[in-house]
Amino acid sequence: MGANEHGVCVGNEGIWTREPVGEDEALLGMDLVRLGLERGSSAREALEVITALLERHGQGGSCKEEPVPFVYHNTFLLADRHEAWVLETAGRYWAAQRIREGGRNISNQLSIGTDITAEHEGLRQRARSQGWWSGAGEFSFAEVFSLEQQPPHMEAAKSRYRAGKELLRQHAGHITAETLMAILRDKDSGICVDSEGFRTAGSMVSVLPRDPALPCVHFFTATPDPSRSVFKPFVFVPGLKPAPQVSSPTFSDDPAKKVPRFQSTVDRRHELYRRHQAALQLMERDQEQGQELLRTLRELEKQGLEAVNAMLEGKVAPRPEELAELFFDCVDAELKFYK
Repeated sequence: MGANEHGVCVGNEGIWTREPVGEDEALLGMDLVRLGLERGSSAREALEVITALLERHGQGGSCKEEPVPFVYHNTFLLADRHEAWVLETAGRYWAAQRIREGGRNISNQLSIGTDITAEHEGLRQRARSQGWWSGAGEFSFAEVFSLEQQPPHMEAAKSRYRAGKELLRQHAGHITAETLMAILRDKDSGICVDSEGFRTAGSMVSVLPRDPALPCVHFFTATPDPSRSVFKPFVFVPGLKPAPQVSSPTFSDDPAKKVPRFQSTVDRRHELYRRHQAALQLMERDQEQGQELLRTLRELEKQGLEAVNAMLEGKVAPRPEELAELFFDCVDAELKFYK
């Protein structure tokens, strides 16, 4: 997931469909996210970039830094100040749905039914040629391209999707950044995962005001498990102060760039990630001390949210240099609590 200086936000998730996945190197979902953000000045432009690249180059390759490949296709959420889209793919084929009102979520499964705004020009012919669709009646992308028998790891996606949809429904009409942070922290629904050898990775919430005079604000944890992380505000402004504390190290002999790939391992954790992991161990080892640390971190997050809300409501007008240092300062403050 990510955002760019135009207020475009894109996130992706893995899916498995009737189209076969390929282990040969191609564009990963994360590649498509980055390229869409690099080249798109609107959500629609980013969608067009992603679909054009997908049709030309395909998708695939291992998404995990291990010798045993882990391969999937992708769904995407795209949004800017004025538009929001869901883009779902199966191999080089795709369907997109423009979201005109309300809330929308995705969760490791196809979710676009008959309400298709745009699609690959050969999508329906592909479905007919494979015997997945007779050509009669309405065409539902999710029904036609979903696997008849889902892999075991897909079963939890169904309940996550339903839970996310219900949580958005409950807050319809009054969804705030805090609302979305709470949803991302919801463990009962499975949206926030911290068991079975897997933990939800870094999380992001963006506020995209329709008023172009107001800045878009993006909150990043830069650490796993949002229920025990701090959402820190970031604003695109000239003269941004780099935050090396959240930049992964580089390696001259990187196993990702040698063929065959991933035959050895390196530690890609940045400083904040390492310190945060140590804090998680403390929380699990000493419940009382861990809860005290968590309360302190939530207070830090609350201060950041209050400052951003005051800015967006026009109550304060931060200097450009303050916004340029905002994310760096929040990361630095969090690190001090881990020492």
